[in-house]
This record gives sequence, C-alpha cells and structure tokens, in this order.
Amino acid sequence: MYLGIDLGTSEVKIVLMDQSGKLLADAGSALTVSRPQPRWSEQDPGQWWQATGEAIAKLRAKAPAEFRAVRAIGLSGQMHGAVVLGAQDRVLRPAILWNDLRSISECVELTERAPQLHQIAGNLAMPGFTAPKLLWLARHEPEVFAAMQMVLLPKDWLRLKMTGNKVSEPSDAAGTLWLDVAKRDWSDELLAATGMRRSHMPRLVEGGESSGTLLPEVADAWGLSPEVIVAGGGGDGAASAVGIGAVNPGDGFVSLGTSGVLFVVNDRFRPNPAQAVHAFCHALPGRWHQMSVMLSAASCLRWFCRLVSVDETTLLAEIAELDTAALENAPLFLPYLSGERTPHNDPYAQGVFHGLSHAHGRAALGYAVIEGVTFGMADGLAALHTAGTEVTELSLVGGGSRSPYWAQLIADALNVRMVTHVGSETGGALGAARLAWLAANDQPGKEAVICAKPPLREAFTPNAQRHAALQPRLAAYREIYRCRPERNADAALPGH
Repeated sequence: MYLGIDLGTSEVKIVLMDQSGKLLADAGSALTVSRPQPRWSEQDPGQWWQATGEAIAKLRAKAPAEFRAVRAIGLSGQMHGAVVLGAQDRVLRPAILWNDLRSISECVELTERAPQLHQIAGNLAMPGFTAPKLLWLARHEPEVFAAMQMVLLPKDWLRLKMTGNKVSEPSDAAGTLWLDVAKRDWSDELLAATGMRRSHMPRLVEGGESSGTLLPEVADAWGLSPEVIVAGGGGDGAASAVGIGAVNPGDGFVSLGTSGVLFVVNDRFRPNPAQAVHAFCHALPGRWHQMSVMLSAASCLRWFCRLVSVDETTLLAEIAELDTAALENAPLFLPYLSGERTPHNDPYAQGVFHGLSHAHGRAALGYAVIEGVTFGMADGLAALHTAGTEVTELSLVGGGSRSPYWAQLIADALNVRMVTHVGSETGGALGAARLAWLAANDQPGKEAVICAKPPLREAFTPNAQRHAALQPRLAAYREIYRCRPERNADAALPGH
C-alpha cells in the first residue's frame, strides 16, 4: 500500500493506493489563505500539519487494515512558497505563497543582479517564484532574513515534520529560481544574487527516491511503521503528470485547480522565458517539462459561485442548458483575479466582465467565467507553440476535470483532443503515491509499469464548427487585455 499526500492551497488531499495502482480511498482537509495586505497571500505552516493529521485520520478510518499496510508515502504540493526556518527549525513567519505579488520590484532587482538568470533557471523572475520573496524579506523584514538558517518549499516542510530531514527534489526546486535546471542542482551564482548560500538549501533527491523514513513519534501517531519510506515526490504539476502517465516527451495535460496549468514533457531543458513559459525539471530523472501557468482557474468558478450563492454542480447544469445564441452573446470574462503569468507576466492584470446587459443571468455569467479560463489556457498553448511544442492530445486533471461540459469546451477552444482518466480528479496526490511506489520498489523496468497511463474514462474530440465560432470571442478577449488602462510599474516588469 502507498500514500500520496498533496498539499494544495485550499486543501490537503491524501489518497491510498494498492500494489496494482488502484485507488482504494481518499480524504482531505480544508485550508484557508490569509491576505493581510493587497496582493499578499500567506498561510501558517502549522495549519498544513494540522490538516495533514486530520486527513490521515479520516483516511485511516475509511480503510484501517489497508492503511496499516502502507510501505511508502509520496509528497506533492503547491510550488514556490517560502517557509523560512531559524534555529531549531522554528518557522520565523507565515509562509509566502505562490500567488503572492508583493515582490514585483525585487524581480527587477534579481534580473539585474543575476545576468545569467534566464539561461540558468530557464524562467523570468516573477513575483510568485521563491527567490524574489527572499529579496523582499531582506529589504522589509531584515531581522527575519538575518535569523534565517533554511528555506523550505511547502511540501518539503511537511517532509521535515514527518522525517526530520531537510530534503527537496528537482521539480519543485526548479520553481525557486535558485536551481540550475539543466544540471538539476543548486546554482551558487543565483543563490549569491539573493544573499544566500547552499547551506540555506535542503539536500536534493529525485522524486522516486527515498528521502528518509517516518519519525517514530509520527509513525506512532498515524498508526504506521517507522520503516515507512517517504519519497522525494514532486511539485504539484510534475506529480500530476506522473499520476496520469505524462512521463515521455510529448505527453501533456491541462490542470484545472486553484491555478491553471498546461504541461508538456520534454527530453531536455528547453527554456523560453520570452513568452513567460516555465521550463522546469520533471519529477523523474532525465526529463524536463515546459509549462504555461495562469494564476486563477477553477478558483474563478468557486469565486463566482460564492458571489451568486450557487453550488458549482447547479451552475454548470444551468450553463449546459444555454442555447447557441446565449453562448454567442454571453459577456466576456478576463480571469486575472490574482494577476497573470503566461503569457503576460503581469501582476497588475485584473479580472473583468465585459459586455454585460439586462439580458444576462447567472448562467450566462457562469459560462463567461469558464470560457475566460479556457481562453487563458488557449493563450498558454499559443505560448508553448512559439517554443516549438506541438500537441494533439492532452489529459485533463484536477477538480475541473469533473465537468464534461468544461472538458468539451477546452477541446473545442484549443482544438486538441482532451481525455480524462480514472482518478484524474485527484491531481498531484495520485502522482505522489506513484512516486512512493517507485521509491519502495527496486524491480527492473518499474517505471514503465508504475507510471503507465491510468484507464481512460472519457474522450472529448474538438468540434471544428464550435472551434471556429469561438475564435472571434477569443480575439475580443485578447483585445480587452491589450486595451486595459495602463497600470503603474507594468513597463518595469521583466519581460515587458
């Protein structure tokens, strides 16, 4: 038996998988985000640990005998967050998250301090990444920066609590802007640009390797053996890819979670920072990936549902009843509720409803929301195309994969066949469990067996007529962004 723990932004999700790769049970525990100032986004790491314990208890209650047989645990998690530790591994401040935008000016500073940043890290300096957060910390909270002894990514702080070891792996570390992505090792040059050293960084292992075993007190509290292995794991995107078998060059997926990701596997490091495309290490050795990222995806739908007091299932059913005329005359929505990354690299971008009238009800606005997120994905695919990446089929993962209507809309807008797999809604947790299986298995050819694509659940073939009908709306969507009022500091951002 194997556990996969996925530390998301809104939930800790845990799955239990058997020796055949079948998911037996899952459980989760909700998280909250603190926004103490505009554009800030923080969480208390203690809340992560508490939520993990709650989810473990729920899962154990569902399958007690199977749970006791767990041999290994894999970790997946939200990327880019900064957990700053002092003496005795004390957390010095709340973790600064991936969607925090406070370090805009520090991105410019980092680009100036590290002329080889784009070549080494393969990415533009963006406020979401970890390194600019530490420059901000040095400037605005110098006493915290001076006391810092280690910086860990969110899932790696969970690992510290579980094993006592300070370890990360290349797929998550690539999102810090401190990693030499081609070499899969820390870059002394990039660390020095932020006033840091290798001693501030955890040891690196590959995602399917062991990073240690459970501390006796944790094993006892969870009802597991202290011999249980904890695998290196992966950042949420790379772990999701392992979960749906996107492990060979050309494989890819779309993730509809809090953020939106379009992920394609490469056999080598292929950076394209000019289009705000991310080039990271995969969670498996000898592979990399390109990724377009939008900061708000399924979270836009959750936000709208809260505003109009409706659940997602009811709203999606109402959207599915809209006729062609209603779809063609629906408002347009820009999904930039937290700024945007690919292709704009614009933390000042904002959400917009455009073209509202008395004729529009909540179903029309709901359609505009999911269409706007879909158009953001289309922009991401266009950015990948400029980097030489072509795809004909993509898997759909994350919570948004539960909606056949949205899946078909994505297929039509991107003109790419979309498929869902059994367990695809579990996202990174399934991939984390598979990485645990790899770490506990020494059989030849294990990767081909463990990382195979799960059974196909449903396929969505693009409709040529609908694709053509969406193009004028996509063009208008892009024009609304181009015509937005100018905001201060836009021109100062790297890549603008």
